[in-house]
Amino acid sequence: MIAAPGLAEEARAACGTGTDTDIEVIELPIDDSWLRDSGPVFAHDAHGARVGIDFRFNAWGEKRYPWTADDTLASLLLDRLGTPRVHSSMILEGGAITVDGEGTLITTEQCLLHPNRNPRMSRAGIEDELGRRLGIEKVIWLPYGGLEDTETDGHVDGVAAYVGPAKVVVSLPEDPAHPDHARMRANLAVLEASTDARGRALEVVPVPQTTYEEVAGTRVEVGYLNFYLANGGCVVPVGGTPDDAALAVLAAALPGRTVVGVPTPALAYGGGGIHCITQQLPKALVRRPGRARRPAARGRTPGRRRGRDPGLPPGTHPQPLLLQHRRPHGRRRRPLSGGHRERPDRRSGRGARHRARHHRARFALRACRGRRPRLQHRRLCERGR
Repeated sequence: MIAAPGLAEEARAACGTGTDTDIEVIELPIDDSWLRDSGPVFAHDAHGARVGIDFRFNAWGEKRYPWTADDTLASLLLDRLGTPRVHSSMILEGGAITVDGEGTLITTEQCLLHPNRNPRMSRAGIEDELGRRLGIEKVIWLPYGGLEDTETDGHVDGVAAYVGPAKVVVSLPEDPAHPDHARMRANLAVLEASTDARGRALEVVPVPQTTYEEVAGTRVEVGYLNFYLANGGCVVPVGGTPDDAALAVLAAALPGRTVVGVPTPALAYGGGGIHCITQQLPKALVRRPGRARRPAARGRTPGRRRGRDPGLPPGTHPQPLLLQHRRPHGRRRRPLSGGHRERPDRRSGRGARHRARHHRARFALRACRGRRPRLQHRRLCERGR
């Protein structure tokens, strides 16, 4: 539990006491309670170690002021947890994506392509960054989020969610008067026509009508798909009316998990649900025996050659690189013809020859200063190009 400085005791008292409710409370500066969007997104690197991806946060398109503390929350939390941090300059909220853990990500065009997030990034650029940071190989773009979800501009966690490999639950209101009746059917058509990163057709499970509650004189929607998957369970936001049909559908889609409904009118009034205020902390995977993990050099991830990891067991899908390869001075390495990359060896190759010419020209220019500077400078610059 993260609490604002000075509120740890109050938060701990609200969580209760006892062996079954032993909650660790961490005090960190925060602006709001939506940790799913402002906190880090956790992943595993090529060795199975846990890392945290620190995406930028701008309060859902600069809608809520201030957001400075929330933008720095991910970095502070990762430092407190001792988890390696991977920075990304892209603005992304955790509620805007849902993943299967096997290379496929689902999002909405309504949110991720909104100009108040990353106006200078194209769809291809967003997919490329998701691939570098999260190991995503395929992005499925749903056209719509919730029409009334103006707070987040249509996060996917209100309309669809992965519940297993190649298995997705999707909101499908039954009432034709519902504002998302046609929009969710358009999303359904996209999912039914899509395959995941491994080429499998998706099993799509429709979830029936969501419910509405009145809070402080305002009618708000409580979305069932804004749930949190815990170890062995699923915590679902519900309203005051019976939600047995929706809980039964989710229980059938999540065999082996106990599905529990929790009334969340206050969260719905704020524009979110249980998924929005939580962020799972995955356990580190077992590292390969016989190999010690060494710190990665800047701009590199160890154990990767030509996109494959020979140490992985047969049939295991390799994890893509989480960090960018960069040249000196921050310039990105460009692939040469044939798909091979320029060798980074400073002692050989085209880059080394260019540096050597520049080095000789620079020192020759120092030696000749005071004698015909203009002519000599021009000749040396032409020679050193």
